[in-house]
Amino acid sequence: MIESYAFFAAFAVQILILSVVNPTVLARYVRSWKTNFASERVTQLYAGLDYSRWAKRFATRFRAANLVVALLGALLLGRMYNLTRQPDWAGDVSKLTLMYFFLQMSPLILLVLYSVVRHHKALKQMVQRSQEAKRTATLQRRGLFDFVSPSIVILAIASYVLFIPFAIYVDLHVYKNASLSKYCYQAIGAVTLVYALNAFIIYKCLYGRKNPLVNQAGRVYTMGMTVKSGIYSGIATVWFISITAFVTKLQLENWRPFALSIFLVISALLGFMGVIAAPRKPEVDGPASSDTTAGTVERLD
Repeated sequence: MIESYAFFAAFAVQILILSVVNPTVLARYVRSWKTNFASERVTQLYAGLDYSRWAKRFATRFRAANLVVALLGALLLGRMYNLTRQPDWAGDVSKLTLMYFFLQMSPLILLVLYSVVRHHKALKQMVQRSQEAKRTATLQRRGLFDFVSPSIVILAIASYVLFIPFAIYVDLHVYKNASLSKYCYQAIGAVTLVYALNAFIIYKCLYGRKNPLVNQAGRVYTMGMTVKSGIYSGIATVWFISITAFVTKLQLENWRPFALSIFLVISALLGFMGVIAAPRKPEVDGPASSDTTAGTVERLD
């Protein structure tokens, strides 16, 4: 039963981090965003908006939604306790854990979708009118190695390149399959998809069109956090799938829900890396001064 107790502890941490801590940190980030990263165009676009009041209202509603999700997680934990008393409980518990993770992410996903739909037209018109998105002189062009060391990039590439023969070897020689199974193809496909998606996001962040609502400090900061979280999450995915392959072979399937919950927490923390590490400044309403912006860029460099 030690596997089930370890999972209960990991799932409790998952509820605490993803539905309590991360939403609180994100709400604080939103409240201080205008001071830290907003450009003057935010004031132009939302001239009649009291940002401080809006941010407080957003924080209250967002944390309330996540609190409901946390309570549902506590109820689900009781349901899982009954499932662990049954044989072959690991598969059902793993599915519930993954489903609950998507439920935990749903408030954030809905927030992003709402923001895209709500502000897409205004942003598109602003980008068309502004030449800022086409100029590069105001901000030194950044490259991948400005934010992560070459050794980390090499590790990420090597992890993916070596994972393919590793998955084939495990499938043919460890599991003694006569030919490659669908699980091997699924594992390689999942890792490839994660790497391709992260590479696309990193490329768009580094070389894509600038967001006119964000100042120079915000652009540098966003680039750094996007690059780091993308590369680290790719490495984490490769190693998680590799480890779980041996967990199954060693007849430790009951440890899979524990490993899955820990992996989901680590992945979420990597995704929230930029928010967690966001610089803190007094939350005053109004655009940051040029001196403040320049100083922030210096520190982020």
